[in-house]
Amino acid sequence: MKFSDLGLSDELSQAVAELGYESPTPIQEKSIPIILMGRDILGSAQTGTGKTASFTLPMIDILASGRAKARMPRSLILAPTRELAAQVAESFEKFSTHHKLNMALLIGGVSFSDQNTALDKGVDVLIATPGRLLDHFERGKVMLNDVKVLVIDEADRMLDMGFIPDVERIVSLLPPLRQTLFFSATLSDDIHKISHKFVSNPKIIEVAPPASTADTVAQHLQWTDVKSKRAVLRDLLRVETVKNAVIFCNRKRDISTLVKSLTKHEFSAVAMHGDMTQSARLEALDKFKKGEVPLLIASDVAARGLDIAGLSHVFNFDVPMNAEDYVHRIGRTGRAGKSGRAFTIAAGKDDKRYISAIESLIGKTIPLVGDAGDDASETKTSTAKDTDKKPAGRGKKPAAKEADKVSTKADKKPASSTKPKDHNTKEPRQKNRNGNTKDELPSPPDCQGDTLEATGHIPAFLRR
Repeated sequence: MKFSDLGLSDELSQAVAELGYESPTPIQEKSIPIILMGRDILGSAQTGTGKTASFTLPMIDILASGRAKARMPRSLILAPTRELAAQVAESFEKFSTHHKLNMALLIGGVSFSDQNTALDKGVDVLIATPGRLLDHFERGKVMLNDVKVLVIDEADRMLDMGFIPDVERIVSLLPPLRQTLFFSATLSDDIHKISHKFVSNPKIIEVAPPASTADTVAQHLQWTDVKSKRAVLRDLLRVETVKNAVIFCNRKRDISTLVKSLTKHEFSAVAMHGDMTQSARLEALDKFKKGEVPLLIASDVAARGLDIAGLSHVFNFDVPMNAEDYVHRIGRTGRAGKSGRAFTIAAGKDDKRYISAIESLIGKTIPLVGDAGDDASETKTSTAKDTDKKPAGRGKKPAAKEADKVSTKADKKPASSTKPKDHNTKEPRQKNRNGNTKDELPSPPDCQGDTLEATGHIPAFLRR
């Protein structure tokens, strides 16, 4: 099927073709004809499936006739984050090249005066975050009684971030006769309950099971200890062919620390998190998109709506505490049918619990780096060395000194002492899931406090 088969105008089909798109994705194929009919939609699709274009394309044709009035937008798109709102704005700009439509983007961290100037000219499409839109409304700078089409994007994220009361207030300011397009990554019971407040007799469209991961993303898991996480990440970055990558941290304060650490080891990286000014966030994102900096260290503010063409890798420096966030994080790669790779670095009992929840949600086990058939097995040697150097708990003495200590004790034993055991006659040690001996990787997460001295023999890395 082609885009022209969906009922889009010739001008819009031409714009899509000029951008190199040939066939619609499943969510686009199912949504666009319904939206052009004027029906409400309750849609769900996994991240990276072209959901944004599924509503921006038909909206361009719907708004092609008519004229906007000052401070009275003809359509409204609500997004939970600044980045997602900016992503939607980019989608409108690239697809509306053959249409004369005015657009305004209302997000925090940007001057009110520039946004007011755009509203005064009249806009066909208003894209906004709930908080900034209400700020403009309370100042009398925007009226919402002429909105014909409403889009609520990433509704599940709106719910998580506590924006639903703001959305309800905004919807109460809109005309009751309108078309509403309600999209969410998942259609949970809570989302279904909330949607009834906004949509009327909607067409329900689901193109993927809830919380599923794309088959185009190769997933890998690396266990280590907390002290070695940065070393493990560096080894993965060196071994993998990383064109560009987003590295996710759970806490904002850890992002700047990780950027400094990577910079110290001659990696080029920028940070992006919620405490940065909007101008700084946009500058970092622009450098990353242009390829000037290959690594973007981000909090979950970037997990939704961040669309980087051909992103090769995603690294979870921290295991997400919310299992659904894992799906959205790794969904930044492997988009639009392209392949991608996702690595998660885990350490400790809490991470063991989070990984179990993730695997339960996605319905499969994340393969360990080095497992049979895992194409990331080349990384196991370097990462194993780092974890041996710094096991959980106290740091060990340098290998040379430790070996001297063992040698000295052996020299002091009297000649009549029992002959030491010959370790070479032992049965081969059992191998773990990674194909390494127990001496070569840290113990499982629930016993990482043990030290190697308690094993009763000299570890392999001390005998080298």
